Amino acid sequence: MTLRIGTSEAGGTFHSQAVAIAEIFNRTRPDAEKCAVHTTLVSLDDAHRFDRGEMEFGLMASNWIGRARDGAAPFTRNIELRMVSPANAGPMFFITLADSPIKTVRDFTGKRIAVGPRGSGMVQHAEVIFKFLGIPFESFIPAYLGFAEGAEALIAGDIDAQFQRPIPNQVMTDLSERADVRVVPYAAGQLEAILSEVSFYRKVMIEKGAFRGAVGDAAQLGVVNVVVTHEKVQDKAVYELAKTIVENLDTLPKLNPLFKGLKDLFEPLRTKGSAAFEYGGVPLHPGALRAYRDSGWLG
Repeated sequence: MTLRIGTSEAGGTFHSQAVAIAEIFNRTRPDAEKCAVHTTLVSLDDAHRFDRGEMEFGLMASNWIGRARDGAAPFTRNIELRMVSPANAGPMFFITLADSPIKTVRDFTGKRIAVGPRGSGMVQHAEVIFKFLGIPFESFIPAYLGFAEGAEALIAGDIDAQFQRPIPNQVMTDLSERADVRVVPYAAGQLEAILSEVSFYRKVMIEKGAFRGAVGDAAQLGVVNVVVTHEKVQDKAVYELAKTIVENLDTLPKLNPLFKGLKDLFEPLRTKGSAAFEYGGVPLHPGALRAYRDSGWLG
C-alpha cells in the first residue's frame, strides 16, 4: 500500500523535509509501496489524522507529541503516537533592527514583541521560554502576528523585536534584505536555565552569514522536530522508513539543508538508548527500534 506522510503546507519546512525523505525512500520501492506526501494543518491536525487512520507518518514539533499522547490541551483525547526519528533542531530566535537599544533578551521589559499568531505553536514556545527566564508576559507587550506580518511591523517600527524560526526561512531572508537586522542574544546563563528545564529544546548555533545581519555565530534555542507514527501502523512500514532515514544521515542534508545536524541528534542513542528519542514520553515504535538495532545505533 502507499504510505502517507502528513506535513505542513506545500513549500513549508516540514513539507520540504518530507519530500526529501520520500524521494530517498521511493528510489527502491515498487509503485504500489511508495511514500506520498500530503499537506495538512501540521502538528495538531496530523495527530487527529493518525487516530482516524488517514496517514501513517507525520512531521511534528516534539513539544506537541507528549500532549497528544496524554490528551492534554489542546487535544481532547489520548492519541497513541509513536516515535520514528528526529528530523532536525529548528532554531528559534528573536530578531530586532540593528540600531535597536535591545542588547539581550533581558531588555524586553516594556518592549513590543511579536510572538506569533494567537494560539499558535510559536506563542506556546514564547510562553515556555519566558516562563523559565522569569519574564512574565505582562512585563512586555506581546503582538500576536504571523511571520510576514511581524516582519512588516518590525520594518515599520510598530514592534521592537520579532520571534522567528527556522533557518532557512524565506520571510527572514526577505526581512534581512529589506532592513538592517540582528539576532538578539541571550544574557549569560539564560540559555542554560531554559535547557535545564525543557527536554524538547537543544542549543543550536545560528551561523555567521545564515542571513544578512547574522554577523557572527549566535547560540540560540532549537526545538526538536520529529517524524512520528501511530501504534497501529505495521512494524514493517515503520522499519523501512526508519531504516531509510538512518542509512541516509549524510545524504539527507545534501537534499535539504534543514537536515544539517541530523546525525548529531542520533548520537545520544549510543549512550542513552531508546530513551534519547522518546520526547514527551512517547515511546519508539517497535519497527523503529528494530531498524536502529539492525543499523548498530542501539545495542
